[in-house]
Amino acid sequence: MPPPAQAARRLRQIPAGVWALGFVSLLMDLSSEMIQGLLPVFLVSVLGASALTVGLIEGLAEAVALITRIFSGALSDWIGRRKALAVAGYGLAALTKPVFPLAGSVGWVFAARFVDRIGKGVRGAPRDALVADIAPERLRGASFGLRQALDTVGAFLGPAAAVALMLASGDDIRLVLWWAVVPALACVVLLVVAVREPPVAALKGTARFPLAAAQLRRLGPRFWLVAAVAAVFTLARFSEAFLILRARDLGLREAFAPLVLVLMNLVYALAAYPAGALSDRSGRRGVFLAGVGVLIASDLAIAAAPNLLGAAVGVALWGLHMGLTQGLLSALVADTVPADLRGTGFGALSLVTGVATLAASLIAGALWDRLGPPAPFLASAGFAALAFAGVALAAPDFGRK
Repeated sequence: MPPPAQAARRLRQIPAGVWALGFVSLLMDLSSEMIQGLLPVFLVSVLGASALTVGLIEGLAEAVALITRIFSGALSDWIGRRKALAVAGYGLAALTKPVFPLAGSVGWVFAARFVDRIGKGVRGAPRDALVADIAPERLRGASFGLRQALDTVGAFLGPAAAVALMLASGDDIRLVLWWAVVPALACVVLLVVAVREPPVAALKGTARFPLAAAQLRRLGPRFWLVAAVAAVFTLARFSEAFLILRARDLGLREAFAPLVLVLMNLVYALAAYPAGALSDRSGRRGVFLAGVGVLIASDLAIAAAPNLLGAAVGVALWGLHMGLTQGLLSALVADTVPADLRGTGFGALSLVTGVATLAASLIAGALWDRLGPPAPFLASAGFAALAFAGVALAAPDFGRK
């Protein structure tokens, strides 16, 4: 790792637009994770849903978000504009937040999550492509790592705020869900005011439809290798709702359920930027393999956990694997696709991983209901081992520029 002064200089070299997009992500994740930290408990304890229902809602919601990204990403390439789509996506998500505290049935929660995740899908690929447009190539991994780190700061502040508000309100879940509306609205205002879209030469005059077969072929075999590895890896990464349910199964009080996400996202935030910066210097492949190995260790720890301390170790390792891999996958897309197809590339990756996300959460819910809480985590370890073997043995060029 570089000495502190060099690391500080590297951070200062990251463009202001990347920092602004990071704080936009922070505010939206603060809102979303305040909700997400309580939603599994709200569904199971208040609305009477089963673990399979939680898996279905979370899997469909996240899959919709990821699948939608291919269309928004391609559209951003086609029209040569990213920011307007990002604003639309964040705005749509902000408008759904009041539905959660008003929900009186599982159907209302499902509808709100569905629309909220459409908003996430609309903004995701254009935002990531915008980061790639703004960031210099030599700082690409660091820039994606920084945005991911700031995003994750919001992701642990959100559950922490939820815990504090639950304690202050006497476990009034609906009141806490109302508070989540505030940062969501602030996020949209910040994006409109503080982010400038740069002129990108590769996008000027682009009129070819990015989802045409000829354009998709331009993504190239190295991109599709990344997508294939990501799909198998995503089968090991079901919704974090199951981390909360596992902690609850081991005796965690409902008011403290969001602390699971606080711990996970704290480690995630601390790891994301260093992992991205390290991948700029030493290559993406080794960092990714380390992340997959950490996920396997996390799954085994959570599956075998005899108490909350054991589960906490596994949750911390889950956060570490996220920090090592998530920003890295974005950097890999930017490394491997043409500049005028960056939105399409991010969207195509999301389509592949969206299908895998739905399958992962449905599998996890079914295994939990039929075989017990450790079963989903053991299955996750198996899928992660397949991804590790694929990269280590069969894909020596994975992550190499």
